[in-house]
Amino acid sequence: MHNIALSLIELGAVFFGLGLLGRLAWKIGISPIPLYLIGGLAFGHGGVLPLDGIEGFTELSAELGVVLLLLLLGLEYSAAELVTGLRRSWSAGLIDLVLNALPGAVVALMLGWGPVGALVMAGVTYISSSGIVAKVLGDLGRLGNRETPVILSVLVFEDLAMAVYLPILTALLAGVSFVGGLTTVGIALVTVTVVLVVALRFGRFVSALVDSPEPEVFLLRVLGAALLVAGVASQLQVSAAVGAFLLGIAISGSTAENATRMLEPLRDLFAAVFFVVFGLNTDPKAIPPVLGVAIALALVTTATKMLTGWFAAKLQGIARLGRLRAGAALVARGEFSIVIAGLAVASGAVDQGLAPLATAYVLLMAVFGPVAARVVEPMARWAWSLRQRRLAGAES
Repeated sequence: MHNIALSLIELGAVFFGLGLLGRLAWKIGISPIPLYLIGGLAFGHGGVLPLDGIEGFTELSAELGVVLLLLLLGLEYSAAELVTGLRRSWSAGLIDLVLNALPGAVVALMLGWGPVGALVMAGVTYISSSGIVAKVLGDLGRLGNRETPVILSVLVFEDLAMAVYLPILTALLAGVSFVGGLTTVGIALVTVTVVLVVALRFGRFVSALVDSPEPEVFLLRVLGAALLVAGVASQLQVSAAVGAFLLGIAISGSTAENATRMLEPLRDLFAAVFFVVFGLNTDPKAIPPVLGVAIALALVTTATKMLTGWFAAKLQGIARLGRLRAGAALVARGEFSIVIAGLAVASGAVDQGLAPLATAYVLLMAVFGPVAARVVEPMARWAWSLRQRRLAGAES
């Protein structure tokens, strides 16, 4: 069969299959990310029916998926909100960083993956999935709860931490010298600072630069600006994802709202391709040997996220039930854990076992996170009522 015809057939099958998987995920009330990863595992190297001939398109699409994920994440926050969130949540954010990055780093060192592997796994286990958390809070009607601002503040701190973490990781994966690494980190910190200052004081000019009353022109400007900034950031070894995130922060007001509305379908499309590509590049036969480690890591980091949410909510004087809800909401990992693992695997600087471990871990956490958020409140009420009955029985 002609190469172009075969590629079109394979791409059509992939997109249609993603649509079916997304519909199934919506029906059963979970994030589609685990199903996209499973789909990639099924049709990748070592899968049921390997796909050949679409690598060029899927690789570029996966990069676009990362850029759009981070761009829309940046569009959710204004620079003022980021600064306010950082001031409110810095202590809880530091606790979150230590409690949830440490398990991944320890596991990587125990598996003999070295300092770079430890840094990668620390990022994989550290950051919660903003997309899954936001969807769960909306689905459960908790956006107006007292603990929700606390949850969002922790997520803001994590996103800012990523703006520093990703350039450091990129430098180490590229194998640059110590001096080169310090230069990269310095560029990243200066860039983040400059963007925040520009966004705070001159954000309206950035917004005006990409804004347009014509939807077609507006879409081309925003998408073009995102790709330009991402490309320049990548050339400076600051990470294309960070560049897109910072551009999103600089765009504010109605321009950010319009950009989010127009880019969401594109983000969902290319992000889905990104997750599939990560699955395509992971041999499913490599998952069973690391499944036990993934389960143990999932259990430990579920507990550490629960502690994070409990501590952060307690600082704001929220009652015990709200603290539990905050902790459970933060459990899910997803898109950014796979972004971090994808960067590491693509560089070839880490052990090949990292991809299957990260895949298995995210599969578990992306499913377990929403479930934990749903059941934590009824389980807590049941446990406390049982305790009260036992105390009443003991007194009588």
